[in-house]
This record gives sequence, structure tokens and C-alpha cells, in this order.
Amino acid sequence: MTSTVPVVTDISYQDLLDDPYPIFRRLRETAPAVFVETAKLTLVTRFDDITTIERDPATYSADNPTSLVNKVMGPTFMRKDGAEHMIGRKAIEPSFRPATIREYWAPRFSAICERLIGALAGAGEADLFDALAAPMASLSLMEMIGFEPMPWQTLAAWSQALIDGAGNYAGDAEIERKAMQAGAAVDAAIEAVLDHHRSHPNPSILSSMVNIDPPMSIEDIRANIKVIIGGGLNEPRDAILTLVLGLLQNPAQKRTVLAKPELWPAALEEAVRWISPIGMYPRRVTRSVDLSGVTLPQDLQIGLCVGAANRDGKRFADPDSFDVSRPKQSHLAFGAGPHFCAGTWVSRLTVGKIVAPMLFERLRNLRLRDDAPPVVRGWVFRGPVSLPVRWDA
Repeated sequence: MTSTVPVVTDISYQDLLDDPYPIFRRLRETAPAVFVETAKLTLVTRFDDITTIERDPATYSADNPTSLVNKVMGPTFMRKDGAEHMIGRKAIEPSFRPATIREYWAPRFSAICERLIGALAGAGEADLFDALAAPMASLSLMEMIGFEPMPWQTLAAWSQALIDGAGNYAGDAEIERKAMQAGAAVDAAIEAVLDHHRSHPNPSILSSMVNIDPPMSIEDIRANIKVIIGGGLNEPRDAILTLVLGLLQNPAQKRTVLAKPELWPAALEEAVRWISPIGMYPRRVTRSVDLSGVTLPQDLQIGLCVGAANRDGKRFADPDSFDVSRPKQSHLAFGAGPHFCAGTWVSRLTVGKIVAPMLFERLRNLRLRDDAPPVVRGWVFRGPVSLPVRWDA
């Protein structure tokens, strides 16, 4: 017997931002899909249901004209299905080839990380958000996109404004204004380098976009670069911080990973399962359909809460704990199906093979500060926004 989507009206938006996991647990226990009034969206929170949805793009479409991503960034390939989606992915694929990542990007990312850790090594303490993770993600993405050099804070500010706008389900006018302002700045930065990339082909994303046959339109370039700036900066930034936080809060696990460096990839996968940097993304229901006993009407906008699904107790034992020894299981932190994150392998390289190992190797006795606890925030996008640490300088 099917039922209609239940409605929940007593959840505050601030509670979602501060700690969404008790709310997610309640939603999972309530129904397969629940309309949350404060988010103005029907949320799907169970692992198996999201997996079902991602395997059926004809019924659950990424092509969503009312999506906030479309409003803020334009019609990106992330909000398209089928051939249109694949055209967009094909345009950036040369920059993300395994050989290109290994031979071209890895040395550049390692050099950036060397500079950043070298600059802070003698200080003895720092907030790793601004001292390492944010500049690392920003400078690396700047190179990958093919922008002219700029302060890392500039690209980071654009990214934050864009993702705030894409997650502005409360309809805050100031958040929308800042997002649109950032979008205009990104457009100008693209325009400044396009002629160079046309005449000097290279492994950058912008070069791939303009030198593919046929080249991507300027409208699509602008939209897709904005979505790449959003997810491509905050995801590795937050994954770095989450992995470091998980290990520092669990000293025995930290010792195990440092003693067995082959565990770094597993530690990263556990970190992004535990706190998923991209916690929710939307889909549109194209026809009336039953989802595990709940009827979803045609054109319903739903949010796939992978941050909730990655803590589903029916999928993961002791889901709220960070555990690098967890049996290997697929998670949804990088998405699933045709929309599996194009930057997954770049993130795995940057976070799990370069930044985190180098950080623990170079900063002896790295530890959390008792007088300044870490702060984790967000639900559409979630991660540490402050991670104060000390080490033996």
C-alpha cells in the first residue's frame, strides 16, 4: 500500500546547518521521502532508495529547470541527462585522464602542498582551514581550470558564494546577491584567458572546452566552470579537513595509518563517508512513481541526501563513527550512476596521496587544540570550517 509524502514542519534551518545527522536519522525512520518545510524540499535519506534513484535517470532527472544550481550558475552539464550530459563530460575529460592526473597534475599539486606546509611548519600552530586546506584546493583548481594567477582567497570566495547560492533553500536575498556577483566575476576571469587557451592547447579544463570539436559554447563554458569551482574547490578542501579531523580524534587509528601508509586511500574513503562534503543534490521526478511505498508525484523536486545515506545504519555498522578499519563498502560521497563525480580521482590523489600524508609526515605530533575545538557546519555542503591544531615545531 502506497502513501503520500509526509510533511515535517518543526525542523529549524539552523539545526540542519549545525548538526543534520539527528534530523537525517529521524527522516530515515519516518519515510522514504519527507517534505521538510524549512528546506522547501522533499528529502530522500536512505541509501538503497538513493541508489535506486541514481540507476533510473529517466524517472529521476537531473534536468531540473527550477534547480538553484541553474539559477546561480546556468544550465551546467550536472543538471542535464543522457547525451547532453555526456557532451559536457566529454569536453572536460582530457583534463581528468588518469595519465594526465598522474604525469601532469600530481607534480604541480605536490609542489603547491610543499610550499604551503613549508610556510607554516615553523609556526607550531595554525587553523588548517585557512593555512592549508582552502589554499591547497583553491590554487590546485586555479591551475586545473586554466585561470590567470590570482590570490587563493579570490577563487575561494567565489566558490563559497556560488555553493551558498546553490544551497540557498531558505531563499536569503543577500546570499543570492553574492552568488550572482561571484558568477559575474567568474565570467570575466574566463574571458581573460580564452584566447590564450585557443591558441595554446594544454591540459587545463578551459583548454579542453575550447579545443574540443565542436568547441563548447561560451554559455556552457561559463555555467560548467562555475559548477566546477563550486564542487571542485569545496570538496577536496573539506575532504582534507575531515580526514585530518577523523584521525586526530582517533589517535589509535592515526597510529595505524601512519604505520601502514597503504591505508591512506581507505582512510580518505571513510572520511568522505563519515562527513560527506557534498551532502545533497536535487533531482526532478518525471512521472508519478512509487518509491519504497511512498508515491512521488510527477514534477516533484527531491533532494538526494547522500550525507544521510552514508550514515544509514542498514548499510553501515556504527555509521556515526569514523573507522578506517571498516569493511570495504561503496558509499555515495562521490555520487553514483551517470553523474558520478568527474573529479573523484583528482580528489583521491590530492587528499589521500599528497596532502594528508605530507601533512602528518612534516608536522610532528600533530594534534587538536584543547582550547579551540574544531567547528563543522553545513548540510547541503558540509565540512570543518575551522580546524585549529598544534604540532612540535
